[in-house]
Amino acid sequence: MDFFSLKSKFQTFFTKSANSTDTSSRQSVSSFQKTQEEEQAYQSINRGISLVEMDKIAGSVGRYHDFDSCFCLKNRHKTSTERTTRIRRAIQEGKPMDPISLYQIKDSYYILDGHHRYSVLKELGHKQIQAKILELLPSADTMENQLYLEKVHFRDRSGLTKLIELTEHGQFEHLNQQILRHLEYLTEEEKRDYSFKQAAADWYQTIYLPLYTLINNSGLVRSFPNRSVDDLYLYISVHQWKKKSKIRKYGIGIDKLIPRNMEQFRKKMAQHKKDAYPEMKQKITIFILLNVDGLQEERIFDKLSKMDEVKELHSVHGSIDMIVKATLMRDLLASDAEQVSQFVHGTIRRMKGVISTQTLIPGLSIVKER
Repeated sequence: MDFFSLKSKFQTFFTKSANSTDTSSRQSVSSFQKTQEEEQAYQSINRGISLVEMDKIAGSVGRYHDFDSCFCLKNRHKTSTERTTRIRRAIQEGKPMDPISLYQIKDSYYILDGHHRYSVLKELGHKQIQAKILELLPSADTMENQLYLEKVHFRDRSGLTKLIELTEHGQFEHLNQQILRHLEYLTEEEKRDYSFKQAAADWYQTIYLPLYTLINNSGLVRSFPNRSVDDLYLYISVHQWKKKSKIRKYGIGIDKLIPRNMEQFRKKMAQHKKDAYPEMKQKITIFILLNVDGLQEERIFDKLSKMDEVKELHSVHGSIDMIVKATLMRDLLASDAEQVSQFVHGTIRRMKGVISTQTLIPGLSIVKER
């Protein structure tokens, strides 16, 4: 019987499992049948043979009552013990093992055949296992499933094995359009035909990964709860390379790092090694004039002197008490005003004894070196 022609076979397994009695109090592994029914996962795709992370194998097809949540046999009998002993010996002697057989539903896998091999390999500390995989696509009408199916369809069309995780419905089409534009560029530039998958592979390596790395290195994602670096890639790239007619009033500095043309960005990043990519940060120099309570002046001066942002600090005589020169760093999507306000009003003005502040932002500057 073909591996994937198993509907009647695993229905038999299900019947046996439903009629079996679990005498152990240990929690069982997940039931494939239950997950399949919940997700309405019946349409199948043969994914061939590949390595699977052991910790992504969540349950069993038909034998979920026989194994606990750690995939150890609940009730060991002589035959099973002898079998696991033979498998352990074969693995330790370096003998090749047949791939196990798995069903996949979204990001979880369920063992159809190979429970003992999996159990022994896990016991020996292996992190991956070779498996034949049949994926069953979920059809239950949920947002999570819609996002998953969009991800799978994009992966299958592009041939990209590295998963891109977007958190909003309907956004993978923007990535498809980028790849199509890149395909047109490659075809015209190199005077030969490219397939969509070939263009996708080049786009991923020369456009997607460089911008992803810039965003990831910047730590920008920390400012966007429940969003991924992939989401920020999409947001930035769409606003840089598609919505050209919209004039931004802030974050203009990003154009210097990420040109408004996708292929220009590709050429620019090709000049850098990955560990020497430019940062998505920009310096802002400001001067702050402070009036303070005389009784608190020494304490405030000492506190300001210990701040990393403060580069120069002067106590002066006249209508003001102190002059602070500070250097702030902002990400290229933010505005100067936002970052300055956060520092001055959120930090300086909150200090006990600060009466008033006046902030100066240089326009044209000349710094003479000694």
